[in-house]
Amino acid sequence: MLLHHRFIEQAKKFGSKVAVIDRTLNRRLTYSKLLIASLILSRMLKQYDAGFLGIMLPTSAGAVLSVLGTLMSGRVPVMINYSTGAAQNAVYAQRKCGFRTILTSRAFLQKIQCHPVPGMIFVEDLFERVTLKDKFTAAVRSKLPLPVLLKSVHGGNEEDSSVILFTSGSEKEPKAVELSHENIASNVRSISSILEISESDVFLANLPYFHIFGYTGNLWAPLYHGMTMVTYANPLDYGGICDSVREEQCTLMLGTPSFFSGYLRKSRPGDFRSVRLAVVGADKCPDTLRREFLERHSLSLLEAYGTTETSPGISVNTPSANKPGSVGRPVPGVEVRIEHYETGEACAPGEIGKILVRGKNVMKGYFDDFEQTSLHIRHGWYDTGDMGYMDEDGFLWHVGRLRRFLKIGGEMVSLIRVEDVLERFLPSDTACCVVEVPDNIKGAKIVAVVTRPVDERAILRNMARSLPNIALPRQFVVMDELPKMASGKIDFRKITQTVGELLQGS
Repeated sequence: MLLHHRFIEQAKKFGSKVAVIDRTLNRRLTYSKLLIASLILSRMLKQYDAGFLGIMLPTSAGAVLSVLGTLMSGRVPVMINYSTGAAQNAVYAQRKCGFRTILTSRAFLQKIQCHPVPGMIFVEDLFERVTLKDKFTAAVRSKLPLPVLLKSVHGGNEEDSSVILFTSGSEKEPKAVELSHENIASNVRSISSILEISESDVFLANLPYFHIFGYTGNLWAPLYHGMTMVTYANPLDYGGICDSVREEQCTLMLGTPSFFSGYLRKSRPGDFRSVRLAVVGADKCPDTLRREFLERHSLSLLEAYGTTETSPGISVNTPSANKPGSVGRPVPGVEVRIEHYETGEACAPGEIGKILVRGKNVMKGYFDDFEQTSLHIRHGWYDTGDMGYMDEDGFLWHVGRLRRFLKIGGEMVSLIRVEDVLERFLPSDTACCVVEVPDNIKGAKIVAVVTRPVDERAILRNMARSLPNIALPRQFVVMDELPKMASGKIDFRKITQTVGELLQGS
């Protein structure tokens, strides 16, 4: 079933139930009202070019409505990253995917200090043009029998494109990932089955919809099941989010380690008493964060793993099958193969190799990029570019991007592993990461980036007990804060560039 058809089905079933609690705008929309508004918007959007339609809005009732209206009108939403360089990202998306129209908000552009880009249309203008006749007509349509109503909106099949999302660009230029309705729907079904997600849950929705973690987890999972979602536009307002979880009695949360770390700092006893599942992903979850959350809130952070190209869920820990430090077992319907990075042979349990994935959740491809699609998908297997291993119990352990491995003296050195060891010997209030920078003599060297000055000699002595000499950082660089992307991921590309410039100038 098409995603927007599934929403209509649930809206007819749960009409008077609250679909969206918009904490930023203090608005509540029932499923009936959301359906009527979506029908109005879908009709208005038909005046614009067919094909792709950009959406650049924060996580809100308006963003939910915009995605639904776009799909119902027969357009495919292109979700645009507004966290940094919003105007530049908008132009990049238009050029990459060959479209013009971008749905956004004047008030939002002012807030993020982004100048309008040619082709932008504004939700404020669209809403002002809505007449009583429009509302009446849409309300009447919403009462039509389900089969008739479904035929009145855009149709198609599950293999049709449902969204364009861009890769994070933390290491290179973003690629346009084309996902079908079936990609996302199958992933929602798979994850829901093992986490026992249902319409009775209340989902905190504070992740940006331009990121797959938010798009699938905070948009379509709630709509697919007919649950209530609690939207919050600013994921960095940790105090406001803690209040929202407590006051709205949320039962489900998703987030990155950096977001959960922020919640931990701002939370009070009882804030997360209603939460039954807290899933952490997009970056490795530090053991200290997992332990402190359990101690302070009696809540286990369940680590998961996914990629934009896999819609995103590949594996997840569950309350009944949780190995802290792992990223869980593959979700139903998703196959994982660990392949030797040089020979291509299947790896034995415990042996590190490339992580390959096959299933209905794997993308259609990179839009208008046959070369990259062919490089990443071979015989139905998607090469994640990540390294990991499967243990004897079928749990997947992620050890980092292949690009975050260095070959030194014939040995593969994991920068993630170096970070893990370094973290053990740093003060609790000090964040770190490890990057590779060019070296005039050896070609490359490992540099540790920390957020405050430390006793480098003492730390290196301690690290040497767990790591070979070739894996020890050759230099330490202090940065007040580690740059992050809107998803909460560390921006390694920016850090590497900054460190390179600092060392070159020293």
